Amino acid sequence: MNKLIVTSTPATPDLALGKISHGPSWLGLLGAVMCFFWLLVALFGPSLAPHPVGEVVSDNVFDVLSLAQPFGTDYLGRDMLSRVLVGARFTVGLALISAVLASGLGTTCALLSVMAPKWLDEAISRFMDAFISIPSKMLALIMVSAFGSSVVLLICTAVLSFMPGAFRIARSLAVNIEALEYVQVARTRGERRLYIACVEILPNMINPVLTDLGLRFGFIVLLLSGMSFLGLGVQPPDADLGSLVRENIGGLNQGAPALVIPALAIGTLTIGVNLFIDRISSRRSRRSGGH
Repeated sequence: MNKLIVTSTPATPDLALGKISHGPSWLGLLGAVMCFFWLLVALFGPSLAPHPVGEVVSDNVFDVLSLAQPFGTDYLGRDMLSRVLVGARFTVGLALISAVLASGLGTTCALLSVMAPKWLDEAISRFMDAFISIPSKMLALIMVSAFGSSVVLLICTAVLSFMPGAFRIARSLAVNIEALEYVQVARTRGERRLYIACVEILPNMINPVLTDLGLRFGFIVLLLSGMSFLGLGVQPPDADLGSLVRENIGGLNQGAPALVIPALAIGTLTIGVNLFIDRISSRRSRRSGGH
């Protein structure tokens, strides 16, 4: 007697991964919208501010939300909408400049280290290891205590704090790529080290480096906001989002909008960057897994 055996085809890993990966795609879109929103605020916010940033517009401090002051007023009666629009430029601008410099310098040093002789590679790596062992906030406190607080110093501090981490990631990528066949072929046909680094290695590691840059941007936002909250960041009359939280801390027991809104702004900025970068990373992982 013949038996009919029915077998079911198991779901392939790619199909299962596709079902999982398409679920949280809206989170990546939400992160992209948040990032784009704060980028627009940083670019055009000061020109859209309804009042000069230091102008006292109300006799009521920590005023509630109203049509005249949509974000309320701060501890001096200044318009919080104007101050948030201007403060976002400092937060986003300083963090973006610092992240680009840290990632760029770290990647450059990594390429130099991989293509350099062994002794120079060891020297650069040990130097970076020494810096990465220092906590970022401790280094920032030392720098500010020694040289005072300024915008340039805050950028330099953030770069020194996060460049070693960018170097380690970029170097690990470059070492793996440097051992591949097409790089060895380029070396065999007599290409110079600069050509190999810039044409053969760098383009093939740029996506992970850009992802790391986005993550470091979020870390730098938190570092600079923390420094400003301690009074060691952006100094008056200028203010970033962290400074706005610190100077309105007196409204904490009232739940004043002047305190809550800058804190929410920092939160949405960092969460948006993390969601966007996480989406990019997962998409790249699926592509590499599919190949």
